[in-house]
Amino acid sequence: MGKAGYSTGNQRGWLLVIVACLLVAAAGAAVYLLAVKRGGAGGHPQAVTEVRSVKEIRNSYDVIVVGTDPEGIAAAVSAARNGMKTLLVDSRKRDVLGGLFTEGWLNSIDMNYEPAKNLMSKHEIMNKGIFSEWYGKIEGDSFDVTTAANAFYDMVAKEKNIDLYMHAKAVEPITEDAGGMKKMKGIAITKTDGGVMPVQAKAVIDATQDGDIAAAAGVPYTVGREDLADPKSRMAVTAVFRLNNITPERWKQFAKVVAAEDKGQGAYGVNERSLWGLIKMQNYEAVNKERVRMRGLNGGLLNDNTMLVNALQIFNVDPFDPKSREEAQTIAKDELPHVLAYLKKMYPEFEGVELDGIAPELYVRESRHIQGEYRLSIIDLLENRDQWDRIAFGGYPVDIQRTSPLDNGAVVIDPDKYAIPFRSLVPLKVDGLLVVGKAASYDTLPHGSARVVPVGMAEGEAAGAAARFAIEQNMTFRQLSASKDAIAQLQAQLIKQGMDLKPFNIKPAPFMEHKSYEGLKTAVSLGLSTGGYKNEFDLDKPSNQQRMVNMLEGMRKFKPSVLAGSAATVIAGVKEANKLPLSLETAAQMTASILKISVTQGKAADELLAKGILSKAALDSIANKQELSNGDTYMIINDVYKQLKSAK
Repeated sequence: MGKAGYSTGNQRGWLLVIVACLLVAAAGAAVYLLAVKRGGAGGHPQAVTEVRSVKEIRNSYDVIVVGTDPEGIAAAVSAARNGMKTLLVDSRKRDVLGGLFTEGWLNSIDMNYEPAKNLMSKHEIMNKGIFSEWYGKIEGDSFDVTTAANAFYDMVAKEKNIDLYMHAKAVEPITEDAGGMKKMKGIAITKTDGGVMPVQAKAVIDATQDGDIAAAAGVPYTVGREDLADPKSRMAVTAVFRLNNITPERWKQFAKVVAAEDKGQGAYGVNERSLWGLIKMQNYEAVNKERVRMRGLNGGLLNDNTMLVNALQIFNVDPFDPKSREEAQTIAKDELPHVLAYLKKMYPEFEGVELDGIAPELYVRESRHIQGEYRLSIIDLLENRDQWDRIAFGGYPVDIQRTSPLDNGAVVIDPDKYAIPFRSLVPLKVDGLLVVGKAASYDTLPHGSARVVPVGMAEGEAAGAAARFAIEQNMTFRQLSASKDAIAQLQAQLIKQGMDLKPFNIKPAPFMEHKSYEGLKTAVSLGLSTGGYKNEFDLDKPSNQQRMVNMLEGMRKFKPSVLAGSAATVIAGVKEANKLPLSLETAAQMTASILKISVTQGKAADELLAKGILSKAALDSIANKQELSNGDTYMIINDVYKQLKSAK
């Protein structure tokens, strides 16, 4: 009887668990449908809503937002809803709003999802507020660009506090000196008729793709991979192209092909709107070999049986030079017929598909990185760090695309969740200005994740609300960024607007508790180590002689005068050095050789220890001095880097 009673209670308990699971699954499924498979317009093309500029620009505004990319729209809408009379202005010869999404035709969103708490929660959108509001108006993770453009314009047009001015011939900052600091006073607009009109503002938000206003105002910045001692290198630009005759039947064929390539690994796939895969395209041999490479296709459906494709990468493009941009467009037009022929050869399912256009604007991934009150680092992402002044969240993989035809790119890490601090929007040297989007204050490596549009739109929303707060409190943005009380009030306002800015704490990953973690941090920061989508750094796996040489030689660019020797001479004539174990003594010889330090054969490690080049902590952490692990080599790299930092 006792067992029977227990059994009945247990059954009820399990029933409650099952019901709860079903509710969770249903809620998760709803989020999944919103995030990935929303029907939206149901495949019916919309007519483009005509974008109308204000007839007369005022002499002054509370806030001026420069740039009609998604980040700028979020900033302008947020400022307007906070009661600020706002001018949204653009000088990119655009006819619709949305910039990269609608003129660059990048119609597949690099989404940020909350870390999975259960089976379906991986599809909970991380950045809410204005981004989610706009996202609710489109088809899903891939969208029709006309739907997107109309949704952006609808949001702007509904705000009576926004004056929109398109087709300005030029926009330049107006600044004044203020005690060793420059202060934004407004902007000078060269209007469509050629006349120049100065417009005053209490605050300016730079939402241009390349931080143009900030740079012109005197904000310090780095370009491309300059912070990795490689200023001439930046990620490839892409010319998005359109293919026609993408019928529902053909889409089903694509899904089968991608599934066959993926082999159940989960790396490639097709959903109702998006395709990612067809990796044979990576083997395409470009006609213009020095300037072009293909990657696997990232495709997004439009509502007229066409598909936009993000896959054609073009190198050595100067994003600040209009002629270089035009040249890139010409390169794309010349290359794409050959690309399509190869696509049909590799995938007969594309027979009958034809090229149907190239995006009016290039997809420029990387240009300026401004220097702000806080510079987001790759360690912030590696450790999933929260920030006390959080105003946005990121979680997208650190996706570093190719920088040259000889490069294959890399996924450095895949963070769970990290915070964007308000301080990263506040530029050095200039007051009255905020910078949002790709040009915000990030190092080049974290930029590979934080550059995505959902993060930028959250930054834009925060900037619009911050403008009102700073104006009302008679504070500079710099003062606001230093005040925990003021930031708390700003965060409260953003939460009222629908954003989710709760603090978070993620359990440290196992590699963070490894004895070699200090070395790993240095290696990752220098771009010498990547963990991929699974954050696998293989710290305990054996290293090899060639790998150690490659890392030491890869450090040379950071201080060529100090690393003036050659690590490679130690293994000159050695065959298959990439298969040979690395001893501590050999690693020490390589270190001495690249530093041009004379050491005694067989005593290199001891002598470098005596000279303070290698640390006792690093050497003591090595368990097997005849076969160093990857983690062991990172600890040596860490010691070498300390020498570089201390050298004059």
